[in-house]
Amino acid sequence: MAWLCARTVLQTCRRPISYSLTCAQKNFADPLDHATGVDKKEMLAKLAGNDDPYNLTIKRRAHSTKETPNVVYSSFESRIIGCICDEDAMHVNWMWLHQGAPRRCECGHWFKLVEKAPL
Repeated sequence: MAWLCARTVLQTCRRPISYSLTCAQKNFADPLDHATGVDKKEMLAKLAGNDDPYNLTIKRRAHSTKETPNVVYSSFESRIIGCICDEDAMHVNWMWLHQGAPRRCECGHWFKLVEKAPL
C-alpha cells in the first residue's frame, strides 16, 4: 500500500513541459547595431560586398612587366609582401615595397605599391 501512495505522489508532482510559440518568435538584436569602431567598419565593408577590406588574401600573380606591374594596396608608405616564385617552391621570397617606382622580384615579376585609404 505504501508503494501505491508513493507512486501517486510522484505522478501528481510531475508537470508537463509546454513550449509556446512566443519563445520561437523572439528576435535577437542585429550584431551591426551593437558593433562599434573597427568592427563596425569591417561589417559595413562586408555588407557593401568587400570581403577583404584589409587586402590580406593571397592573390595570384599576373604576367607583369615594369610598365604593368602587379598592384599591391596599402594605407602606409611601405608594405612587406611575399612572392612564391615557383609553384613547387618550398620557401617564400619576402621583400619590402615602398611607394613610388615598381620593384622586381628575383623571379622577374614586378610589383607596385598603391595607396589605398584605410577603413
